[in-house]
Amino acid sequence: MANWKFGPPIFILAALLLAVSTIASSEGPFIVAHKKASLTRLKSGSERVSVSIDVYNQGFSTAYDVTLNDDNWSRDLFDIVAGNTSISWERLDAGGALSLSFELEAKTKTVFYSPPAVITFRIPTKPTLQEAYSTPMLPLEILADRPPEKKFDWAKKLLAKYGSLFSVITIVVSFIYLVATPSKSGAAKGGSKKKH
Repeated sequence: MANWKFGPPIFILAALLLAVSTIASSEGPFIVAHKKASLTRLKSGSERVSVSIDVYNQGFSTAYDVTLNDDNWSRDLFDIVAGNTSISWERLDAGGALSLSFELEAKTKTVFYSPPAVITFRIPTKPTLQEAYSTPMLPLEILADRPPEKKFDWAKKLLAKYGSLFSVITIVVSFIYLVATPSKSGAAKGGSKKKH
């Protein structure tokens, strides 16, 4: 029975220590990065890839010596047209956001799988650099054969979906209009009767 007296307090103390250690570890910076790319076909027959990476600190303290590196774009497939694929910042405050944008021009028709960008940062309480990764991207179909966009596809879709409803409403509205408006010949006959 004497062992049971210390069991619940020890269990509560262990749970409290676990909760405190979890809270203490979550008080540091928490880096989240979103990487996205869009393709633009140029008139010259080449294709431009616009890449942007947004880095957010969702944690409770500042991250220092933040470096973003996205050097995974093969020089054999792409030329850098604008911007840089890596950048460094002195700090990223809690709740803050930083961004990197650059443009590439594709040289070859291919399906390109870009790995996540790498973000390194320093926390004052830890001697080693911390590492985070951006979100992965869907494969990019560079210079792929795409059917030409049809300008009136949306009108065809609307007509196919709501065409019969539009016809019924038009017929009903026309019928109501015809019934509600007096005819000119009837109005002339009614007017001549009043004169006599």
